[in-house]
Amino acid sequence: MLIRGFPLYHKICLSEREFDKNMKLPNGYGSVVKMSGKRRKPYMVRKTIGWHLDKGKGRQIQDFIIIGYAETRAEGLKMLAEYNQNPYDVDTAKVTFAEVYERWSKSKYPTISHSNVKGYEASYKVCGFLYDKAFREIKLCDLQLVIETCGKNYPTLKKLKGLFNQMYAYAMKNDICNKDYSQFVDLAGYRDKNPNRRDRNIFTKEELATLWAHKANPYCQILLMLNYNACRISEFLDLKKENVHLEKQYFDVVESKTENGIRKVPIADKMLPFYKGWMERSPCEYLLCTTDGKHLDYFNYCDTYWDPLMEEYGMKHKPHDTRHTCISMMADAGVNPTIQKKIAGHSGAMSLTERVYTHLDIQTLIDGINMICKP
Repeated sequence: MLIRGFPLYHKICLSEREFDKNMKLPNGYGSVVKMSGKRRKPYMVRKTIGWHLDKGKGRQIQDFIIIGYAETRAEGLKMLAEYNQNPYDVDTAKVTFAEVYERWSKSKYPTISHSNVKGYEASYKVCGFLYDKAFREIKLCDLQLVIETCGKNYPTLKKLKGLFNQMYAYAMKNDICNKDYSQFVDLAGYRDKNPNRRDRNIFTKEELATLWAHKANPYCQILLMLNYNACRISEFLDLKKENVHLEKQYFDVVESKTENGIRKVPIADKMLPFYKGWMERSPCEYLLCTTDGKHLDYFNYCDTYWDPLMEEYGMKHKPHDTRHTCISMMADAGVNPTIQKKIAGHSGAMSLTERVYTHLDIQTLIDGINMICKP
């Protein structure tokens, strides 16, 4: 683009004094105005969009939009040039990361499972320093900084990148930004940070014995139930009483993070009294509840029940350790691999033969789980 015979990049590179002395922006192009006072970004970038009559002053007054603010005049001129080359909705350009998330989630969340919603919400929580930043101004380095500083392992980072992908797709569709930086987020250096199964922190026999010694505590019972059903914590906290079948000794997982997670989970003989007790104890539609009868969500459960019990019993575990403990115990007890995968909802890892023979009756699954929880 040329302005009065000078290339735009030449104009921007000139010093402020040279610019003021030698050049003038053409009519209708916009202006960069230095504001008074001490400011981090003292230069206002604006463009006239019309005029109106000020009857009090008896003259025409400019109407303009503010494109943004800059630290230097050169930066302001660049912003003005970019706007003139590709005009955009200035109000839309001010939409923050938090506002994009709110708009996107309102349309997205009603269409996905509760467990997937929780996954996106957990990813959003680590993006704090982006919340108030204009989405259009976010660059690849900002997204990569979240990846580098959040301290999560590789599977969690993949979910975080998935959130970025979803938000950028929404922002591009709604003209909030014109470049998708999420596609360039690099996770390659974090693959080895995903702990393998053998390194996971499973409950020891001694720790399980401690839990059994405190089985009179209903919230300790939840720890035991989790250690002997291989459920993901979200699956179990969201279990409704209507999906628990005590007479047939199993419950249905109707929402899961994977399609293969939708399954029937056997209830071990030794666990059955705990399930019966919670069915009678809980006044709400869910099997498990808070002390005041409300639904237990993940963060409330961890803060109010899990963490205090871990401290009381001198243990250091995360809720997901119970699932790995159960899977490990089934393997050690010699439970048939196909039954293990069926109970844990790992059918995606089955061989072709296992996928053909997956119509196992409930009693077969009960017998399998009883091998690690003998009456």
